[in-house]
This record gives sequence, structure tokens and C-alpha cells, in this order.
Amino acid sequence: MMSVSPAALAADQQTLNVWTVDEPNPFTEKMANEFAKQHPDVKVQIRRVGFAALNDEAMRAVMSGNGPDVVPVDNPNTAMFAARGALIDLTPFLAKSKVIDAKQIFPGPLKNATWNGKVYAIPRGANTLALYYNQDAFKAAGLDPNKPPQTWDELYSDAKKLTDASKGVYGLAFSAIGTEEGTFQFLPFIQTTGADWTSLGSAGAIRAAQFWQKLLDDKVASPDTLSHSQSEAAATFINGNAAMDIDGPWELPAVSKGAKFKWAVALLPVEKEGSPRASALGEQNHAILKTSKNPELAFEFLEYMYSQRGRDWNEFGMLPPSKDTVTNDPKWPEAYKVFNEQMQYARGRGPNPNWPQISKAIYTAMQQVLTHQADAPTAMKNAAAEVDKATK
Repeated sequence: MMSVSPAALAADQQTLNVWTVDEPNPFTEKMANEFAKQHPDVKVQIRRVGFAALNDEAMRAVMSGNGPDVVPVDNPNTAMFAARGALIDLTPFLAKSKVIDAKQIFPGPLKNATWNGKVYAIPRGANTLALYYNQDAFKAAGLDPNKPPQTWDELYSDAKKLTDASKGVYGLAFSAIGTEEGTFQFLPFIQTTGADWTSLGSAGAIRAAQFWQKLLDDKVASPDTLSHSQSEAAATFINGNAAMDIDGPWELPAVSKGAKFKWAVALLPVEKEGSPRASALGEQNHAILKTSKNPELAFEFLEYMYSQRGRDWNEFGMLPPSKDTVTNDPKWPEAYKVFNEQMQYARGRGPNPNWPQISKAIYTAMQQVLTHQADAPTAMKNAAAEVDKATK
């Protein structure tokens, strides 16, 4: 039997493998580099993985036994990884931690980091969606720059007045892409009707799909809405090719730097006056893979990231994940107020270990409607049937 020297073991224990994803503000990568500087005895290895490929790459890593220690996980997918036995249960670590008090984490982010009563990940922050709008464009179109649309009818009417297709300017940009990002953007429209992902075949969910179809068909929304990511939709807004944009706080640094016009942020419009407000709860969690060779060191890194949550808003365009966080002198104070208010209505996706299948059913139906491959009642009822299969 081959023996391993204590020196070799010690060297192995001081290696931390961290995966990060490509994003406008590289939080995890920056945190890993800071952690490395503070721990010169630790060799921190960083690998960037594309957001769309993260789930498959992480599961392959677990199966091979050669995965990283720490992975970012889109919060609705934590349940999937936990249910498949891919993550370390952090509950015992949290019981001893003097840095992370899970009771201080907001209920929504904590719920999406938990499966079967055990905490499997730590939220790095929280985000949601709101409506960015170009106040100069509103004024030029004869609209009140201090009165953003409150309902779907107003959103459509304002977008139509703000559209000048001959100049390549549209009233609205958003992401209806056939990925999780499209689901993330579509859910609030379903939810303000009183429906949800659990009732996709309902009259309300069908109305939501028909409203999106109307925005595209009447060309008041940018035609590349079907293929644009949320960051690409934000770029359309920043470049002046869309007067409004549905997006998250992570785009605030780019908007504030790139927009050459006066802009503001408002709550998402509801279906009609009196309809429930809704928005999606987003952001990544950080988890430790079951195959981690250094779980204690990995958790120490999770603690470091959590300890920096007071920087979330000003540096990374995220809302803090916990109620005990203090954000000193928040940048974009008016936007900060709006996103904080919108967070009151943010709803988590799942948690369900089959969320990827559920999400695919939603964005597939949405794309079918927008491209006229199927009418809204047919597509949404088919999606409901797919969700029923995934949740049984």
C-alpha cells in the first residue's frame, strides 16, 4: 500500500478550488482573489464556467470525483443539487459559525438555499426585477418623466409612444430568451395575474403570454427580445435603442456609467389596478461539493464572502441577503429604495429538485407563443402538463 507523506497531505489541504461564472460584476472571482491575498498559505485555483453550462459541468465534476471545492449555484437549482447528493450539508458548519447566522438571512434567499430542512448553500446576495426608464425619452414623447407606467395597459401605451422603428428605437427591452433568464423575466407577469408556475394552464398565465405576444407583434418591444440575455437587453437601453428595460440591480453600474440620458427605476407594472405585485427572486448561492477535499477551508471561504455582504449593493449591484446588513451611503439611492420595495414582492423559483425541467417548460411555451408556433392557450396548457410530470 502506497503511503502519503504528511507534507503532501498538508499541501493538499491548503489548495482551494473555486468555480466562478461569467457575469458583469465578477463577485466570486474578486472574493477568491481577496481570500488568497489574506491567506498566503492557501493556493486558490479559479476556473470560470459559462452560466448556461454550470449545472452540467458541476454534476460531471461530482460524478468524476475531481470537482472544485466551491461552486456558485443559481438559487433555484440548489434543491436539484442537494436532492442528488451533490452538496455538503452546511447545517453542522453553521451551528459552529461565528460569522454566519442563518436566522438573519431573509426568508426567500434562505428557502432557496435549503432542502428537506437542511441548509446546503449560502446566499451571496439577492436581486429582483424592476423597470428602468429613460426620463429624457419620456419627456420628448410628451410623457411625464416622473410617472412611469403602473399597469400593463400603461406599459403598452407608453412603449408605443416611445417607439420609433425607423430610428431603431423601441419602447421596451426585456429578455424572452429560451433559457432560465427568460423564465425569470416571464414569471412576474404570470404572478401578477394571480397565477404561478404551478398553474401555467390558467386564464391568468395565458393572458401573460398573450400580453408578451402583443408587445412583440406590435413592434413596441425590441425584436431581439427573443434572443437577448438580460445584460444584452440592458445594453439596448443604455445605447438609447429602447426607452424602457426590465432588468435587475446588477445592471446599475453599467447603466450609470454608460447611459447618456437621465434615467430612473420604477416598480414592475401590474396587470391592472389592484392586481398583486410580483417580481422574481434571483441571485446565486455558494455551495461546497460533496467531493471537496477541503470542506473546512471551503466553508471558511464561504464565511469570508458572507462577511463582505455590506459591499453587495455599492460594488456589485446586489441587494444584501440578510436583515442585519448595513449598506453605508448606498449608491443610486432612489434605485436602492425601489429595488428594496420590489424585493417585498419577489418570489422564489421552486424550490424543487426538478426546477430545470420546470423552467424549460415555461420558457419553451413562452417562445412558442412569441414565435407563433402555438397559440397561448395550447402552449401554456402543454407547459402545465410538463410541470405536472416534473413534480410527481
